[in-house]
Amino acid sequence: MNILFLTQVSGFLKPFAWIMGVILDAIYRFVGLFGIHNLALCIFLFTFVVKMLMLPLTIKQQKFTRLSSKMNPELTKIQEKYKGKKDEDSMRRQQAETQEVYAKYGTNPMGGCLPLLISLPIMFALYRVIYAIPAYVGEVGEWYGTVADAIINGNATGHADAIAAFISDNGIKVTSNLTTYAVGSAEYRNSLIDILAKFSTANWDAFFQTSSFAGIKGVCEGVVANIIKANNLFGLNILDTPNFKIIWSLIIPVLAVVTQMIQTKLATANQPQPKKNSDSPMANSMQSMNTIMPIMSGVFCLMLPIGVGIYWIASALFTILQTIFINRYLDKVDIDAMIEKNVEKANKRKEKLGVVYDNKMAEVAKKSTKTYDNTAYDNTEYKKNNKRKSGSGSDYQRSTVSYSSSSIAANANLLRSRSDDGKKTIELNASIETKDNKDSAEEGTKE
Repeated sequence: MNILFLTQVSGFLKPFAWIMGVILDAIYRFVGLFGIHNLALCIFLFTFVVKMLMLPLTIKQQKFTRLSSKMNPELTKIQEKYKGKKDEDSMRRQQAETQEVYAKYGTNPMGGCLPLLISLPIMFALYRVIYAIPAYVGEVGEWYGTVADAIINGNATGHADAIAAFISDNGIKVTSNLTTYAVGSAEYRNSLIDILAKFSTANWDAFFQTSSFAGIKGVCEGVVANIIKANNLFGLNILDTPNFKIIWSLIIPVLAVVTQMIQTKLATANQPQPKKNSDSPMANSMQSMNTIMPIMSGVFCLMLPIGVGIYWIASALFTILQTIFINRYLDKVDIDAMIEKNVEKANKRKEKLGVVYDNKMAEVAKKSTKTYDNTAYDNTEYKKNNKRKSGSGSDYQRSTVSYSSSSIAANANLLRSRSDDGKKTIELNASIETKDNKDSAEEGTKE
């Protein structure tokens, strides 16, 4: 059985999509044991399995949200304290105080972003797998392959142009181009499957009514019926887009908006809400995003296949259930004990890395650089303290600053000292030469 069709995603997402495809194919085979061949149900169960696999990341995200509710007041005070201060000293002190707060709670600024960054490739791969089911579900791929073989063998000379015309006339959006590959090649067959996988129920009816493909209707009628049945959801085809002609299909975008609004409400329930007309641009933008994104998901559902909308609805539903149960679990957990445990884990990680956190570092960072004593350079003191001694190396002290013999500063000052000595030697030789010339002139005058 060959399930490696051209529609499989390549590049960075390929391994993630391959794993997701294996899971979806296994689910399809499992429900098939009970005589059920329905892709909508498989997408629903598929979403549930993936959400359960990502549960540890979800719990970690929820814990960080709880910690943020305690940290944010302290972080907000720091931001207000240094508001409008852009000088280097203030920025350094603000950074040090912020790091000190994160260390106090045993977390870091990336604690909430890391689970999201890990889950993003999985989410993108999920979408690509659902959008190209024939590439990953073996039996469905074989059905489309049967139709593709019938097209190639039944009309080997002119079917490429006929399909191109049919796609254009029916407004089917595809990325595959049959003219790129040689007729009969594996790549050509896979590209043809890519195109057929975008056909809705209405497209199949119109396809077999065209003169170019009416002759293969009898051969393909059975597998096309299986394809339509597998894509059926309460009379809707998951490859169709919701439209106003079929009012029942509009329930998909409506459910997508409602479920995502509930999900967003639960996700932000334990977070401190910013005040109205807040001066924080980030807080205002987050509020706007929480309102706009659910509405945008409904708009996207009107433009994308119903199967994608089913995934969004299922994902929101399972996220809502996970959030409810995780919140109930976290309500029983002592937040102070959680913080203590986080600090202990953070200290162990730092010990393994050889990093020891010391509050004195923060205190040093808080000091202004203006407090340092920039003692003026005293040439007399320099001469006194830096007399060259045989075998003494280049270790010496200038003013209140000590230099190691291996440091750049030490060698630079050594070169400077040698340059000063050279200048003194030249001046001394010039003085001696001048005196000799003067004495010679006086002796000549006497003679």
